[in-house]
Amino acid sequence: MSDHSDRAGRGATWRPDVRLALGNLLFSTRFATIWIAMAALLVICRIAAPSVLSSASWSSLLPLGSVVAIVALGQMLVIMMGGIDLSMGASISLLANVLVGVSKGSDDRLARAIVVVFVVAAVIGLVNGLLVAVLELNPLIVTLATSLILLGITSEYRAGTANNSSVPDNLSDFVFAKVLGVSKTFWFVVALTLVLGLLLRSSAVGRRFQAVGANRRAAWMAGFRVRLYIVGAYVAASIGAGLAAIFIGGIVVNPGVNPGASYLLGPVAAVVLGGAALSGGLASPASTWVAAFFVTLLNQMLKVLGLTNASQFVVFGAAIVVGMLISGDRIAELIGRLLLRPSLRRYIDGDDEAEPRARPATQLDHAVSRQT
Repeated sequence: MSDHSDRAGRGATWRPDVRLALGNLLFSTRFATIWIAMAALLVICRIAAPSVLSSASWSSLLPLGSVVAIVALGQMLVIMMGGIDLSMGASISLLANVLVGVSKGSDDRLARAIVVVFVVAAVIGLVNGLLVAVLELNPLIVTLATSLILLGITSEYRAGTANNSSVPDNLSDFVFAKVLGVSKTFWFVVALTLVLGLLLRSSAVGRRFQAVGANRRAAWMAGFRVRLYIVGAYVAASIGAGLAAIFIGGIVVNPGVNPGASYLLGPVAAVVLGGAALSGGLASPASTWVAAFFVTLLNQMLKVLGLTNASQFVVFGAAIVVGMLISGDRIAELIGRLLLRPSLRRYIDGDDEAEPRARPATQLDHAVSRQT
């Protein structure tokens, strides 16, 4: 009897550790794929297009990749709510031209222009958020309609105000200035990613935000202000678009009529490749940041290899599809199914005679319990 009790005691101590380790593995696997893909892409670039990794190339890649990362992080917040914002490209185009039109190329007017950009961005996000959260309209259709409206406003505004203006010199100097030999823009986005990651994982607001995205009904029953979090996600995404517009203005000096066209689908692809769950709830700012640079580096490599625009679109699209097929989301689902096999569950439980549980915890249950 005592031997049996000792074995039972040792098993009870051992089993939770195994379950915890497997739960951590299941949770982290979804975000590991993009890191592996990024390492593989760097190796391919080193072999097939070494000029892409030259210091001269990185001087332009880092600011451009940082802009993609900003937009991707904003898009990530919306996708965490189970939505999508297709108006971010058009928002960037309008806000970049507002920056130019208000500043009129004067350094003295730069601060005022930046404030106006963020105010307009917040209004755009507020409209999108209210339409989606309060009126419960489809986010895909709503943000697509908003995009068309914003493009029309941009064309009219640019023709009347911003057509012959450029951004102030101080903004361009800041964007291309370097710290430790690396663009300030890059360091700024690194800091933004770290802060966002800490807020989502370590703050009560961040954990509630993820809980709302994972299960709105359960969050509402728990007393969370669901609509407020959804509206906040769209406002934050639009403010991210405003920040991206400011950096784009500093990079290109005169933004043109539609500088945001290149920042529509790329950031969405970065969020998906970064392991975010399209159903909402789960995402990693660090993996999204890496995925943004993956998208930027892949695009640059295709240009250096001399592919035609048509071929670039084909290869780029195929790479995104393959990335989604082997994404961390699908790998985590596969591992989860394997762990639910009766033989593995009996091994994990440490009892060959044990019956499988009637309702094993799902991947989402583990994720939500770890975050809340």
